[in-house]
Amino acid sequence: MMVNQSEVREIILIGFPGLKAEFYVPVSLVMLLIYIASLSANGTVISLVIMKKRLHKPMYIIIANLSCSHLLYDTVTLPKIIAKYWFGTTTTFPECLLQMFLIHTLGPTDSYTFMLMAIDRFFAICKPLRYSSIFTSRVVAMSCCTCWVAAISTALTALVMNSQAPPCGYNKINTIMCTNIAVTALACQDVSVIKKTTFVFSMFIQFVPLSFILLSYITIINIIRLSASNGTWRKAFYTCATHLFAMTAHYAPRLFVFLANEFSLVFNADLSVFVLCVYSYVPHICNPIIYFFRNKDIKQTFMSSVIRFMSFKVKKDVMINTIAK
Repeated sequence: MMVNQSEVREIILIGFPGLKAEFYVPVSLVMLLIYIASLSANGTVISLVIMKKRLHKPMYIIIANLSCSHLLYDTVTLPKIIAKYWFGTTTTFPECLLQMFLIHTLGPTDSYTFMLMAIDRFFAICKPLRYSSIFTSRVVAMSCCTCWVAAISTALTALVMNSQAPPCGYNKINTIMCTNIAVTALACQDVSVIKKTTFVFSMFIQFVPLSFILLSYITIINIIRLSASNGTWRKAFYTCATHLFAMTAHYAPRLFVFLANEFSLVFNADLSVFVLCVYSYVPHICNPIIYFFRNKDIKQTFMSSVIRFMSFKVKKDVMINTIAK
C-alpha cells in the first residue's frame, strides 16, 4: 500500500552509504578543507578581478564568472553534508528542491562559461585584429549573464516537474546532495517523463557547449601549428592543452554518469559518491590555478596586492606602538 505523501516531512542525506560512524569526523574535515581551499582560491580570483582595473578584460571576466559559479556550488552543497556528519541535521523536501535547483543551475553555468571561454580564445588567436572590437568587456559581461539565464531556465523546468512528484515513504538520498536523479528516485508516481526530459536537457547542456569547445580548440591548434614559430607554438599549445585538460575533467565524468544512469548501469554506492566528489570539487580548486595564477600579469597583481597589504600592516603596527609609547 502506498504511504501518504504528506507523511514525508524530512529528507536525509546519507553521504557515503557505507561510511562507519567513526569516520564521520575525518571525512567531514576533509570536506571542510576542500571548501576552505575553494573559498580561498575562487574568492581571491573574484576579488582581484573586481578590485583591479587592469584585470577588467574579457578573459578575466569570464574566469571570474567561472569562479563565482564554483564558489556558489561548493557553498550550496558542502556545508549541508558537513552539518549532517557533525550534527545529524536533515532537510525538508522544499529545501532539497531548492538545492537541486541551484546545483542544476550552477553545473550548466560552468558548461556555458567553458564554451564562452573557448570562443574567446578562438577570436583572440584566430582573429586577433577583430578580437578587441568583438570581445569588449560589455559584450562579455552580457554573455556571462546570458549563460546564467540559460542555466536557470533549464533548472527551473526540472524544479517545476520534480515539485509535482513529492517523495512518499522512503526519504533517504544515498549521496551528498539533492540531485535531480536522487530526488526523482524518491517519488512514488511514474516519473518516466521527468527522467526523459531531464536527460534531454542534460545531453543538450553537455554536448552543445562541448561541440563548440572542440571545434574552437581544433581550429586554434591547427592555426598555431601552421603559422607560429616553434617557441610561440609550444607556448600557445601548452596554454590550450591546460585549458582542454580542465574542460575534460569537467565534461568526461559527467557524461559517463549521465549515460550510466540512462542505461541503468550499477556501481558501488560509495564509489559513485567518491567519483561525484572528485569531479565536482577538485576542478573547483584546480581551475583558478590553471586559468588564473599561471598568468604572469595575474601573479604580479596578486603579489603586489600582498606586498601592499603587508606594508600597510607594518605601518599600522608601527603607528600603534608609537602612540602607545
